[in-house]
Amino acid sequence: MRYLRILLMALTFAIPQVCEAAEIPTTSKIVAVDLFKNGLAAVRREATLGKAGSYMLDDVPDAIHGTYWIESSAPIESLMRTREVDVLANEALPGNMQDDLAGKKVTIHFRGEKLAPVVGTVIKFKVPKGEEITQPSRFLIVDTAKGRSFVEASEIVNIESETGDGKVKRWRSQLVLTVGDNPKPETKIVIRYLTRGLAWAPSYKIDISDPKTLTLEQHAVVKNELSDLTDAELRLISGFPSVQFGNVRSLMSKRTTMAAFFGELSNSGGHNNDAMSNSVVTQNIMSNLRSPRSTPSFGLIPTGEGVDLHYEPIGKRTLADGDALSLTVAKGSAKYERIVEWLVPDSRDVYGRSVEGQTHGDDDSPWDALRFQNPLKFPMTTGPAMVIADGKFNGQRTSYWVNAGEEMVLRVEKALSVRTYSIENEDPKEPNRDAIWLGGRQYRKTTVEGEITVNNHRKETIELVVRRRFSGELITADGNPKASLREEGAYSVNKRNELFWTIPLKAGEERKMKYRYSVLVMA
Repeated sequence: MRYLRILLMALTFAIPQVCEAAEIPTTSKIVAVDLFKNGLAAVRREATLGKAGSYMLDDVPDAIHGTYWIESSAPIESLMRTREVDVLANEALPGNMQDDLAGKKVTIHFRGEKLAPVVGTVIKFKVPKGEEITQPSRFLIVDTAKGRSFVEASEIVNIESETGDGKVKRWRSQLVLTVGDNPKPETKIVIRYLTRGLAWAPSYKIDISDPKTLTLEQHAVVKNELSDLTDAELRLISGFPSVQFGNVRSLMSKRTTMAAFFGELSNSGGHNNDAMSNSVVTQNIMSNLRSPRSTPSFGLIPTGEGVDLHYEPIGKRTLADGDALSLTVAKGSAKYERIVEWLVPDSRDVYGRSVEGQTHGDDDSPWDALRFQNPLKFPMTTGPAMVIADGKFNGQRTSYWVNAGEEMVLRVEKALSVRTYSIENEDPKEPNRDAIWLGGRQYRKTTVEGEITVNNHRKETIELVVRRRFSGELITADGNPKASLREEGAYSVNKRNELFWTIPLKAGEERKMKYRYSVLVMA
């Protein structure tokens, strides 16, 4: 009797333990998403769990390496697993016949009348660990009264199957959250992670119908390929956020393997391998510093604190998987000037040698352009900008990152009615100079004479901005242009310079400006 009482007590305590160990199905919801421009998104997912125990979620995050974190007042552990589960047949896509019909009695009919129907039970196979069935087998294997039968799948015209429970087996990933000691009846958790599947693309419309004041409208398109969203707070991110492992899926992801993880990890080690490195899908402030498109303003009043990321909220949105949302984000107006900008590229390489015909990627045509200050209360991110006037399309070019209140120059279209010409020659009258040795290389110093010619074929006065780039030391220049040192010449033998003329050019007027500079040419 003593042993019987002990056994009954053990069974009594064992029953609640089994119940507590059972996993409780629960759901989570995406409540907020911050969208990058390259398909990455920072997701905030919330769920409410109970006391200590295990809870199972079918909403499995597909996180980027190092970004999966759970916030909770109770200790929580996560388990990502893949299990074979029963799924209603009408809610599952057709799969492998061997798996879908496993264990069921079937009658198989063939093409034509030569082969008699086969009656039997479809065999259920267990896939060995480490192996994966990537495509249906050639044969459907059935146990019949005569033994095992291998039926050619391509010859099957019809299969009659017993009704069963209307379910099929499918492999599904599940997230099991185990809550530790927790005296509260509820445990609210927040799951944060970066993932792919949501992105936004900016664009700008600039209306210059008014000759003095333009109106600027920022537009955004949000594309959802992640999951159904219901009343989720969305914010659009602009800036240059660094996501070095943006191309590496976490080992907690249902879509990765160890081989894939280490392969992706080995390709993400370089400091230039940030997922945000493409200026078209992010923003490229350096293009403003190095290109002819604009000149940075260094006297701006600071507009924010912390890192240079701007989060623009667009409210709560409901988007099904596959939806695309188009909306206006902001509007503003600003005074502007119409100018014609002409960049004359440097005609020499870092060793002072002539490279006529090579423009180093710069367009040497004159362009109609707009000069104005960003009228929005936040930075303009990199994106296409379309210019219209009186309802007519004028042009579309890339607008680069511009801080709030910062001046920018936006090209619109080529100025075909403004003729330009430039030429450079070494001074033939200059006597030969002695050789100069620098860094183990021999150079000769020579003087270059240059001339630029501009002609206005329009019936109105234009403001022409000429930017002549050259390598060497300036001697003289007509018209008192501004001279500045370019960044890329800091480590070359010859300084990289730029002359900057602002010329009011009347209708039909032609102007010529000459300049001279010295340069070291490698022998």
